Amino acid sequence: MNRFTLICAALVFLLAGSVSAQDVLFRNATVLTITDGDLENTDVLVSGGIITEIGSNIRAPRGITEVDATGKYLMPGIIDAHSHIALTSVNEGSSPVTAEVSMEDVINPYHLGIYRALAGGVTTSHTMHGSANVIGGQNETIKHRFGTKDPDDVRFEGAPRTIKFALGENPTRVHGNRGSGGTGAIVPATRMGVEQVLRGSFENGKRYMEAWDTHTAEAATNPRAVPPAYNNRLEVMADILRGDVLVHCHSYRADEILMLTRVLNDYGVRKITFQHANEAFKVAPELAAYGAYASVFADWWSYKFEVYYSTSYNAAILMRNGVVTSINSDSGELNRHLYHEAAKSQRYGGLTDAEALSMITINPAIQLGIQDRVGSIEIGKDGDLALFDGHPLSVYAIPAMTFVDGIKYFDRFEDADDMRLQISPTAEIGAFEGQITGRDHIHDETEVLDFFELFGEDILTTIDSQ
Repeated sequence: MNRFTLICAALVFLLAGSVSAQDVLFRNATVLTITDGDLENTDVLVSGGIITEIGSNIRAPRGITEVDATGKYLMPGIIDAHSHIALTSVNEGSSPVTAEVSMEDVINPYHLGIYRALAGGVTTSHTMHGSANVIGGQNETIKHRFGTKDPDDVRFEGAPRTIKFALGENPTRVHGNRGSGGTGAIVPATRMGVEQVLRGSFENGKRYMEAWDTHTAEAATNPRAVPPAYNNRLEVMADILRGDVLVHCHSYRADEILMLTRVLNDYGVRKITFQHANEAFKVAPELAAYGAYASVFADWWSYKFEVYYSTSYNAAILMRNGVVTSINSDSGELNRHLYHEAAKSQRYGGLTDAEALSMITINPAIQLGIQDRVGSIEIGKDGDLALFDGHPLSVYAIPAMTFVDGIKYFDRFEDADDMRLQISPTAEIGAFEGQITGRDHIHDETEVLDFFELFGEDILTTIDSQ
C-alpha cells in the first residue's frame, strides 16, 4: 500500500461515523430533576440516548455501561443561552440589518471551547451572532459532541430558529461612527436610529409577507400568477412576524428594553429573550406581563458605560416577578463556571436550590424552545447529564463526568491531560485536489500543520492493521 493510498484510508477512517447514542445506567445518585424535586439513592437509565427509566434498583440491561454515582449528584446538562464558542466568525457588520446570514455556516467542531464547556457540565450552547447590527444573523443551538469533524453533527437537531438583535452602543458605534468625523455615518447613529431601523425592517418584512400571502391565495386559482421577487433578508423578517424565529436581543438599559417590547407588540411578535439585560430589574413586572424572557449575568458589569447601573439582585428580582430567567456566560471561560454563577444569584437573591439551578437548565431550554428535549431529568428526554462530586451550588463543586445523548464526552479521571491529542481545536483536514499534499490547512503566515504531525505517524500502522 503506497503512501497516497494510506493517507486516503486515514481520511476515510478519521472522518467516518456519525452522531450516535449510547446506553448507560447511573446507580445510587442524588438526582436533581429540576422539575420534580431531588431524588436520593436513585438510578437513571439512558437507552438509545434517551432517559427511559428513573427509580431504585433498575435492572441493568445486558452489557450496559454502569456508573457508580454513590455520594454524587446527577443533574441535567447545563445550557448556556448566550455563547460564541465553536464559531469561525461572529459578526457580519457590513449593514445594520443582516438577517440573511446564519451561524450554521461558520460552526467549527474543532473548537476546544466545546471540550472546556463539557468540563463545566455544559452540554448545550446557543452560539450567537455578534452585536454589531440592530438585526444581526441567525444563531445556532449546538450540542457539545466534541470529537466530531462534521459541523452538522454538533447541531441540535430540531431546535427552533433564533436571531440576534442588538440595542444601544454596539450598533450605533459600528455604524454611526463610520467615516471621518461621522460624515460617512449611516443609520443608526443614535438610539433613536436603532428604533427606526427596527420599525423599518419590520414594516418591510410585513409588506413582503403580505405580498407572498396574496400570491399564494391567487396561485390557488391561477397557476400563471407571478410571485413576488424572493428576498432572503425579508423572508427571515417575515418568519419572525409569523412566529417561526425566536428573537434574542442584546440589551442593557430599561428604556430600550421597553422600546423594543413596544415595537414588537406593534407587529404582533411575542417571542423575545432579552440578553444581558442589566437594567431588566427596573421593568420586571412589564417584562412578565409581556411574556418576555431574560438571560442575564450574575454579577458582571462596569465594562462599559451603559452597564454601570446594575445589581447582583437582577436575576432574583426577575424570577420573583415571574420572568423566566437564565444565567448565561457570553464567555469561553465563564461557561465552565455557570453552576457557580447560579450559586451567586442564590446568594444575592435568596433563591431556592431548584430556582437557582433552573436558571442554567430548564429556563434556558424554555428560552431556546428545546424544553421538551433537555433541561430536566425526565423520562423521554435526552440523556444529556452532568455528574458532580458535590452539590452543584457548592463552592467546592467539581464536575466529574458529562454525557451527551448518553455518550460520555468528559471524564475528569480518565481524559488525557491535553485533549488536543485527540482532536485539534484549530486544524482541519487539508484540501483534497486529486492528490494529498501531506500538508494541512495554512492558518496564518507562520504555521503550517503537517498531516502526520496532526494525527501521528502511527496512524498508518493503525489503518494498515484494520
